[in-house]
Amino acid sequence: MTALSDETVASLTGGDLPVAVPAYDRSRLRAGIVHVGVGGFHRAHQAMYLDRLMTEGKALDWAICGVGVLPHDARMRDALTSQDGLYTLVLKHPDGTLEGRVIGSIVEFLLAPDDPEAAIERMASPEIRIVSLTVTEGGYNVNPVTGEFDAADPAVQADLVPGAVPATTFGLVTEALRRRRDRGVPPFTVQSCDNIQGNGDVAHRMFVAFARLEDAELADWIEAHVPFPNSMVDRITPVTTDDDRAMVAERFGVDDAWPVVAEPFTQWVIEDRFAAGRPPYEEVGAQLVDDVEPYELMKLRLLNASHQALCYLGYLAGYRYAHEVCADETFVRFLRDYMAREGAPTLLPVPGIDVAAYQDTLIERFANPHVRDTLARLCAESSDRIPKWLLPVVRANLASGGEVHRSAAVVASWARYDEGVDEDGEPIAIVDRLADRLRAAAAQNRRDPLAFLRDEELFGDLASEPRFVEAYIAALDSLHTLGARATVERLVRG
Repeated sequence: MTALSDETVASLTGGDLPVAVPAYDRSRLRAGIVHVGVGGFHRAHQAMYLDRLMTEGKALDWAICGVGVLPHDARMRDALTSQDGLYTLVLKHPDGTLEGRVIGSIVEFLLAPDDPEAAIERMASPEIRIVSLTVTEGGYNVNPVTGEFDAADPAVQADLVPGAVPATTFGLVTEALRRRRDRGVPPFTVQSCDNIQGNGDVAHRMFVAFARLEDAELADWIEAHVPFPNSMVDRITPVTTDDDRAMVAERFGVDDAWPVVAEPFTQWVIEDRFAAGRPPYEEVGAQLVDDVEPYELMKLRLLNASHQALCYLGYLAGYRYAHEVCADETFVRFLRDYMAREGAPTLLPVPGIDVAAYQDTLIERFANPHVRDTLARLCAESSDRIPKWLLPVVRANLASGGEVHRSAAVVASWARYDEGVDEDGEPIAIVDRLADRLRAAAAQNRRDPLAFLRDEELFGDLASEPRFVEAYIAALDSLHTLGARATVERLVRG
């Protein structure tokens, strides 16, 4: 068994282990990117693209310094630091083939709660030219109804106290930009890699709004000088399990504290707008474009919304993994009908993409039995996901006269799921920042079927849209009286 470190990886180069390792000299790497929120997705996606470039002898001055902002990020810090930043990425192919590679593009990790000054100074240093983010959909403090910055958040309020040591992502990044401005150092680019529509635009509005609460002149400077490019990111990356760790040890002979598993498919579409250069991502498969919106709408409204379309209904029907749902032809037909008849009609033309073929690819990806993507993961944090991924489809179709009854059934299945008990009477663990509020509303479903839908912060005025309400109530009643599978069968029959 080989423990990951620079020393052991150097000894493995050209060896017999069935895992690829960095062939480049990691001692030559220099950090050019600070990444906030180092999790599984970042390590399966952005860090992987950089590792590909480094393998070709490129982007050696674009290595990653990870920054953790939350106390629980200490686990990732400890895992990566103990392994010199190395970790194993395993791609699980549909035929069962396992493709392993040790990724070497992360060279440093700082935990901001332990030493905020170190994190700020790292971002303020001239060699850092990009600060990228995967802080989840909820990490941008966006009010889901107004779209404005939620300045009432207690952590934000604490950061705004004069003389306070920054603790939030907003506070840390803004302070680093202040220091660069004051020192005459050009600004870095802030690159959101989170799975939200217009992620760069959202980051721009939220960071400027935070800065304006603290220092209007600094906010004006950020507005004028700091690019926030949009991007679309895609790779199914389940949460790492102990079984994955055991698999990496058995199959690849590597003792890895926190490997990552993912599907083979990956896509990254990036708006080509950077303040101080960027790695040549297009040389390793990323798409650099002028306008990301058509691509991100396709992904959010087809892939992400379809994940929501399968997860609650599938869970209530007794399934626990996405591939199980996609082995059931009735559910597959429902997903295809949603994509073709509700999601796809709301899209813009997508240059270079066959949208019908993309839909076929999504079903194939969801059905990969080796990825073992849990429905519980897909059901988590729904209050951040449904409003951003599915409700824009609903509103577009309501405006155009398009179909909405499948989307209404998905929202109803979320409401039924948040009752907290499945169809066998077993408890459901609701993982959501608004879990208590959602559970309380869902508890009223049977006597007041619109109770869940009346949450205007999440749903706006949908409770007053007759066509949506009719479909929603019908689906919720069917879920209560017939169950999830029979409800899907009825929807498929039309």
